[in-house]
Amino acid sequence: MDTSPALLLLLTLGSCEYGHRLGQPLPREGQNPSADSSCPGIYGQSLEIKVRSPKGITQLRVGQKLELECWTGRHSGAFWIRQDKTGTLHFIVFISSMAKATFGGNQKTSTRFEARKEDVFYHLVVKSFTPQDEGNYFCVMIFNQILYFSPGQPAFLPATTVVPPTTCGPTPTHGITEDSNLKTQDPERRKQEDLNFFCHIFIWVPLAGACLLLLIALVITIVLCQETRRRRCRCKR
Repeated sequence: MDTSPALLLLLTLGSCEYGHRLGQPLPREGQNPSADSSCPGIYGQSLEIKVRSPKGITQLRVGQKLELECWTGRHSGAFWIRQDKTGTLHFIVFISSMAKATFGGNQKTSTRFEARKEDVFYHLVVKSFTPQDEGNYFCVMIFNQILYFSPGQPAFLPATTVVPPTTCGPTPTHGITEDSNLKTQDPERRKQEDLNFFCHIFIWVPLAGACLLLLIALVITIVLCQETRRRRCRCKR
């Protein structure tokens, strides 16, 4: 019966932790692992594992495709795991030496991830990056009963900057000075307008009166002329 790769990884980590709790020290680098066959060692130096992102992940965005590449130098298969912000490890996929991928839940495919093997390179693709995919990604390999971790590859979305609410600042002083200048100029302008108005009255009122008198005199003259003409006509008859 096949064993789930996630269960195998958890059992390996669990056996080490159990042995450590019983007071059995983990084998150090360079120590013969057979000295403590109950617990495989955890190393990151004696067997070099490199993780990189071919396209770079300095400007991650939501929905972006994230590609990670792990170089182990061996055909022993590799695990991909993620450590979230709380430090919890999440199993993603196990890629066997025959390039067979097994995802969480012993599934052969995943809606969120893609995995493949090319020679001694083990690739992981996050199809559409979301906030729940943030964390440090590790490539893990078991070789000669020793568990090797790669350096963590951080993958985080840019921190969102909160724009502080805008507050109304004080009213500029130059606006007040301009208004005060306008207010100080208003009386002078008004005085000048009043003078102009009085001048217009003194000029136009007498002129209008003179015109009216002339018009009245003209009307009276016309009426008198007509009366005189009528009288002359009656006397001749």
